[in-house]
Amino acid sequence: MITKIKEYRAKHNLTQEKLAEIVGVRRETIIFLEQGKYNPSLRLAYNISRALKASIEDLFIFNEHE
Repeated sequence: MITKIKEYRAKHNLTQEKLAEIVGVRRETIIFLEQGKYNPSLRLAYNISRALKASIEDLFIFNEHE
C-alpha cells in the first residue's frame, strides 16, 4: 500500500502527533501508515481523510495483489 498522508499532512501544516491526536490514534500508527506498513480500518481511513480534507482514494493506493 502506498499513502499520500505525509504529503497531505504537510499541506495542512500538521505534525504526525497532531494528526494522530485529531483521529484518535498513537503517533506510531501515523508513522506506520505513512510508511505503508499498516493497513487502516475503514473507520480510521475515513477519519484521516476527513482530517486532511481528501478522499480515501486520494490518500490510500492499494495494490491489487496485496
